[in-house]
Amino acid sequence: MMNLQTCLAYVYGEETASQWLGRFESLIASYQTKIQARDGALTEHDSMLITYGDQVQRGNEKPLQTLKTFCEIHLDNIVNAIHILPFYPWTSDDGFSVVDYRQIDKKLGDWKDVSAFQLKFKLMFDAVINHISSQSDWFQKFLQDDSHYQNYFVTVEGNPDLSQVVRPRALPLLTSFVTPSGEKKVWTTFSADQIDLNYKNPQVLFEILDILSLYIQHGATFIRLDAIAYMWKEIGTSCIHLPQTHAIIQFLRKALNQIAPHVHLITETNVPHVDNISYFGNGYNEAQLVYNFALPPLTLHTFHTSDATKLSAWAKTLTLPSDKTTFFNFLASHDGVGLNPARGILSSAEIDSLVEKTIEHGGLISYKHNSDGSKSPYEMNINYFDALSNLNALSPGTATRATTLPPSSSAGETLDLQVSRFISAQAIMLSIIGVPGIYFHSLFGSRNWREGVEQTKHNRTINRQKCSFDELQKELNDENSLRSKVFKKYSELLKARKSSPAFHPHGSQKILEFHKSIFAIERISPDEKIRVVCLHNVSSQKISFDTHFESGIDLFTNQKFQISKVNLEPYQVLWFTPNTVVE
Repeated sequence: MMNLQTCLAYVYGEETASQWLGRFESLIASYQTKIQARDGALTEHDSMLITYGDQVQRGNEKPLQTLKTFCEIHLDNIVNAIHILPFYPWTSDDGFSVVDYRQIDKKLGDWKDVSAFQLKFKLMFDAVINHISSQSDWFQKFLQDDSHYQNYFVTVEGNPDLSQVVRPRALPLLTSFVTPSGEKKVWTTFSADQIDLNYKNPQVLFEILDILSLYIQHGATFIRLDAIAYMWKEIGTSCIHLPQTHAIIQFLRKALNQIAPHVHLITETNVPHVDNISYFGNGYNEAQLVYNFALPPLTLHTFHTSDATKLSAWAKTLTLPSDKTTFFNFLASHDGVGLNPARGILSSAEIDSLVEKTIEHGGLISYKHNSDGSKSPYEMNINYFDALSNLNALSPGTATRATTLPPSSSAGETLDLQVSRFISAQAIMLSIIGVPGIYFHSLFGSRNWREGVEQTKHNRTINRQKCSFDELQKELNDENSLRSKVFKKYSELLKARKSSPAFHPHGSQKILEFHKSIFAIERISPDEKIRVVCLHNVSSQKISFDTHFESGIDLFTNQKFQISKVNLEPYQVLWFTPNTVVE
């Protein structure tokens, strides 16, 4: 296993590594005296809310204070961790074009407001370290030919062949800027406002380690490495998943283990599954968690087809390289539903069907450039509730965000049934091995926000609506509202999940096969003493089937029942601890 110097030498060579090692060791030592050690062990109690810092707003109150109050009222004993999406000063991409990594956006609050969440919740901070805002002090000094910042960014001379470079967005790869020393073409993977950092300069890595350590000092127990796969640029390659990228992540893991061993790195790589899990490294030397990006599109496919076969087959492959790693499972986030992770698992025709359903259900599609000059669907932009259910099938006059339940739709489908479908999908996500991440709009029953897209002209805005504290409170207090029904059922799932060590993120799982419309999974605690069987009907039909269990205890009701023959209502979820097994 590589140590700090070996990691540095792999990236920069022996001579440069020797020159920089002492500086890195001094930085690590300085933070070791500032950061208090904590218990970092993950358990079945861990589940995370994903939210913007200004997700809930009230009067002139600082949004971070409003969010904290809202979470303490509604989420105490429901989730125990919160991922606050980028709360730094920013210029575009809803926070992911950071102006200053070390500051809090004054419109949101200050560092005290962020740290205050620790009283009730663990925290995940974003490390948006592939790129920085064009308005940042770093880049502005680069544009002024400040010698210190000349190698902070990737510049390209001439017209080299960049056709192999993998692009996540259909935008120019290089952006020209005028400087006193002449025009410079700068690498901009995501947009002209998001300037890629140059990790070939060890000073950049030093700055980033200092920033990550500062985040830990302010309370981060999870650090999300945003868009990390694109970190290292090498002309003539794809510039994604390069060995130097993995070596830098290994270096950060080693350094942070010395500074704060309780902290978990989580890599965000919206790529095919086999590439995604490569960021576990050997199970001990890279990320402790990776986003399970294939799960959202596969779950949509499952419910659209009423067939869990593909999802079950893929879930059988979910193995972990060590008991120090696990998946970060999610269905929705601030971004859309990525399609690349499903390629190779679903056929082209099945992916095309997902795209068609998204458009049919009021969503939008984002595209990426291919090396041959063509474009292909990259991301489905849609609220996950609407991705599962056709808003257009509701009764005429139903509100876009559907906060109250109509008696039925013209297609014969009630919104109550849509809620059941949505909860069944969320239950699948919660049952799979890993730590669950729940996007705010999923937990609180939101719908597509097309008005927002019209305002910003950005597809991803469809799932980024901000909420009024008072309106949310009113809807959650109304037991007949959609928000209340979704939150109540979701809360029951989360409470049941944390009640059993079988859901431990370092336990194990076994996929069971009873019927093509049933996703069935058995979760097993790390000591193998406790088991929970999770059954999910993914169809609108009542499904009957035989099992090899005799009886069980329902996790939701704590009642014992006979289970040799099961009848599941449309989209019903049944989690139980089996008492006996028929051989």
